[in-house]
Amino acid sequence: MTKTANRSRKANAGRVDIYEDVTNHIIGLLEAGTKPWSPSWAHGAGSLPRRSCGKNYQGINVLLLWATAMMKGYTNPYWMTFKQALELGGNVMKGEKGTRVVYAGSIAKKNEAGEPVEEDERRRVFLKRYTVFNVEQIEGLPDGKFPMPEPIIVHREDREPHLDAVFTAYGVPIRERDGLAFYSDTDDSITMPRFASFTSANAFYATLAHEAIHSTGHRKRLNRETLRDYHKSKATRAKEELIAEIGAAFVCTALGMEPTEREDHAAYISSWLTVLRNDKRAIFKAATAAQAASELILKASEAEGERLTA
Repeated sequence: MTKTANRSRKANAGRVDIYEDVTNHIIGLLEAGTKPWSPSWAHGAGSLPRRSCGKNYQGINVLLLWATAMMKGYTNPYWMTFKQALELGGNVMKGEKGTRVVYAGSIAKKNEAGEPVEEDERRRVFLKRYTVFNVEQIEGLPDGKFPMPEPIIVHREDREPHLDAVFTAYGVPIRERDGLAFYSDTDDSITMPRFASFTSANAFYATLAHEAIHSTGHRKRLNRETLRDYHKSKATRAKEELIAEIGAAFVCTALGMEPTEREDHAAYISSWLTVLRNDKRAIFKAATAAQAASELILKASEAEGERLTA
């Protein structure tokens, strides 16, 4: 074996599998009773995490940063790297530990002639990790640069016309009647228990958000395999429910609502753990699908609002 090959083998042996590492972290949280997609306003995780430039983090990084915010009690949604803090005149305080997030990139595979092949299916996706710190871990930042946003938190007892309008603009028919909440892929409609049967308005809208996320998987929208094959296996059902739960959290947070715990989802915990243990990429896939689903719902509402004010 050549020295170069030997060095390469040693490097690979010491390389951390990011998918496996992140998945094990999520599994540990679930086993400890913490769902990182159920942010608590009381523990400072009631906003979507933001970069220093103001843009929101997405996908798996939202879950990782929410988990840290819940555990550490951070109330500010802004995060940045050590270098970004220095560039802004700040310093990470002594003893503070950062939170590792991921960056996804891709490399075009090459053909026999050594030329890049641009087709999407021939690109190799890779992950890189980097560390960020919450602004509460940093001193010396410019005053007022990263203010704590004041989320519109309403402990709703009555129906909220604005929230009704969001889901109406999304376009999937919503029916209220006695019984359970569910989305029907057959006739592409959402059935909800009557409003009065819920303990709070927040519980009603959180449940509606969950069912709306399911509906984004319809073949005429995102055509999600886990919805199409929902009844084929317990594992597929668990994957789709994981997408719906994460996506509903994204929607609720964007609309200023604290996600409400659904009684039936405690039963899914063991199924989610099984899925994550069997597929180290499952949580990444679920978070990505949930991001796309939540954006579909929210953008429909934004488009309708722009149409009405034009």
